[in-house]
This record gives sequence, C-alpha cells and structure tokens, in this order.
Amino acid sequence: MFSKLLIRVARELKKADIPYMVIGGQAVLLYGEPRLTKDIDITLGIGIDGFERIRNVALNLNLHILVKKPEMFIQTTMILPVKDEKTGIRVDFIFSFTPYEKQAIERAIDVKIRGSKVRFASLEDVIIHKIIAGRVRDIEDVKSVLLKNPQYDVRYIKKWLKKFDDSLNENFLKIFQQVLKEIK
Repeated sequence: MFSKLLIRVARELKKADIPYMVIGGQAVLLYGEPRLTKDIDITLGIGIDGFERIRNVALNLNLHILVKKPEMFIQTTMILPVKDEKTGIRVDFIFSFTPYEKQAIERAIDVKIRGSKVRFASLEDVIIHKIIAGRVRDIEDVKSVLLKNPQYDVRYIKKWLKKFDDSLNENFLKIFQQVLKEIK
C-alpha cells in the first residue's frame, strides 16, 4: 500500500516539477529496522507560496485535504496534511524555505521502488531530522539507523546540528553525541 502511494506521489511531484524528499518513518524503513509507520512525510522544495501547486498535486492524486482552511493552517505549521481515501494513508506535505532544507533535498537519493524512482532523504539528513524531532521513538530510530549503517558523514551531521543549536538555542548536537556514546 505505502509503496504504491509513494510511487504515485513521486510521479505527480516530478510532473509538477516540485523537488522533494521522503523523510520520517518511511525513510527510517530504508535505512534502519522495520517498524510500524502510519503516514508518509514529504519535504517539498517549495515554500508556502507554492500552495496552489501542491493543492493541484493532491487533487490529481485524489488526496483529501484534512484541514478546513489549508492556507491558514500552512501559514502556522508549514504542513499540508492529506489522506488517500482508498488506503487511509495520511501524507504530510512539508513546505520548506531554509538553506538546510534546500541542501538536504539536493542531497536526496533516488531509490527504485517497483521500477520507479522515489527521492529519499540521505541517511545523514534522516538522522538530523530525527534528532531535531527528538521524541523517544525518533532517538531509537537514530540508534537503529546508525547501527545498521556505520558509514556516514558525521561532520555533516554535527555541522548542521550545531547550526540549529546556535539559531534555536537547543542542544541537538549534545543529544547526537549521547546517542553515539550509547551505541558504541
């Protein structure tokens, strides 16, 4: 079910010339251990000014917009939640605008699913997203991904986590370093 929907969404985004990358649980499945995930998270290479383009993508895919006033909702959340009525799968389209997101989308990799290409966030960017999300499940995902993939660009991860720490007054880098200690 998920793979068919991923393929359909990827094709429609490509047709609309919208850069993107799959993040979240679906990306963890690619790099980490199998786990239950209920949705598909997709970061878009467009800001909220591209709302009409994404609304058209959703309409072309017969995806139902889950909020009553989507323009207002994305102004505050940067997310357009939709649902595939056939499968019940939720898709969150996440609008982007930062240099980090732009670079992460450029670094995304093509993964063949049933003969079709779907763009997934790089391993390093999945780790960064999960550290920033910071829930217990996210930290466990980071451990799983790192244990299964010992080759990764630790400098890239640390560089971006430090930038987020500095701009948001957070401790993401410290959390990542703690995870590294725990998996050794």
